[in-house]
Amino acid sequence: MRPDRPLNAPPLRLPELIAIALGGMIGGGIFTVLGVSVASIGVWTPLAIALGGAVAALAAYSYVKLALYYRDEGATYAFFKKSFPGHDFAAALIGWWVVFGYIATIALYAFTFASYAIAPFSDDPTLRRMVAIAVIAGFAGVNIWSTRGMGRIEDLMVYTKIVILLIVAGVLWGNARTALPDLVDPANPLPLFGILTIASVTFVAYEGFQLVIHAMGEMTAPEKNIPRAIYSAVALATLVYVVIAIGAVLTIPFADIIANQEHALASGAGDILGPIGTQLVIAGALLATMSAISGTLFGASRLMAVIAHDGFFPARFEKRHDGIPRAAVLAMAVFASLLILIGDLRLILEFGSITFLLVSILMALANHVHRGKTNAHPWMTLLSILGLSGGAILILIFEARHAPAQLAFVLALYAALTLGAFAYTRLR
Repeated sequence: MRPDRPLNAPPLRLPELIAIALGGMIGGGIFTVLGVSVASIGVWTPLAIALGGAVAALAAYSYVKLALYYRDEGATYAFFKKSFPGHDFAAALIGWWVVFGYIATIALYAFTFASYAIAPFSDDPTLRRMVAIAVIAGFAGVNIWSTRGMGRIEDLMVYTKIVILLIVAGVLWGNARTALPDLVDPANPLPLFGILTIASVTFVAYEGFQLVIHAMGEMTAPEKNIPRAIYSAVALATLVYVVIAIGAVLTIPFADIIANQEHALASGAGDILGPIGTQLVIAGALLATMSAISGTLFGASRLMAVIAHDGFFPARFEKRHDGIPRAAVLAMAVFASLLILIGDLRLILEFGSITFLLVSILMALANHVHRGKTNAHPWMTLLSILGLSGGAILILIFEARHAPAQLAFVLALYAALTLGAFAYTRLR
């Protein structure tokens, strides 16, 4: 299901596809999950983040196999619909969940952008929300303007932010106050349950690689570029996350990371390098979150257009101008802004993690069922199902123990989305 691309619109190249995936992945994730992880498992944070990357690789395997078989830019929604035909409501529900999962991640990235943008001079929550909404509006405009223009801007932001983040990590490592073994308390047992739980919670930091598939109709040689872009992006994101996490754990006191969860890296670098360190981290964070917002708006709006084409969203979201679903882009921006107004950082983080773990389980199941057609290895598909299912269970247990009110809100949100999808399917 490919849209008609204008004849004069150049296709997206591999560097731009990797940039779109990395833009969606290296966004608010590392800046947000770092504080949450250190608060829960301390020195074991880098290990948990690395395990989160392994879980993401399992999910990516199924997405790549299904993408190459179905060749549909609808990704999760389309793969489910084609793998399990005759289940319109279930397909609509998956589509609604994924779209609102993307909305949650856009809100997460914008919230983190605002936290770093105002960190040097204010911590006012109202100002933070206003700045977050403003940056979403700005990149909605960029996405409406031009696909190629968005790709070029994404290239610049993504590759610049990676360089900055690796420089920050190198500076942190160079100023390490201790070594990792020295931070391990031999009197305390390995917090295996906590490590696995945080690895699951951090899954949202790796969400975004599937955005490449939504550009199926705007790239050349998808059979080569999709696996290259997705696997490269997962590997690079994992490397950057782990290197930064180790540098932060070695250099920044845990109390400071926990106290400044929304801008912990900036605070820590400022203590070590003064204003230059703070500004360097802030620059990296702003570029990271901006590229994540732009890349997610790009991919998710294409998904919304595909779902609207099938009648599960209003028909206006299907319409494209020069290949761009402008109404879908605007709708994503508006709903993300509303979520910023009503939600908090941790709630947004956990809703995104649970959502993408759930749909990734379904993709692993679809890949297993059709492994003969997708040429997938059965042990890989089974490992994906088990790993992703375990992650989802761990998040639910963690929430039930530590934040039952938040879990209730997330479940209520799922119930509302289910009711909306059901109602819209019946009305159609």
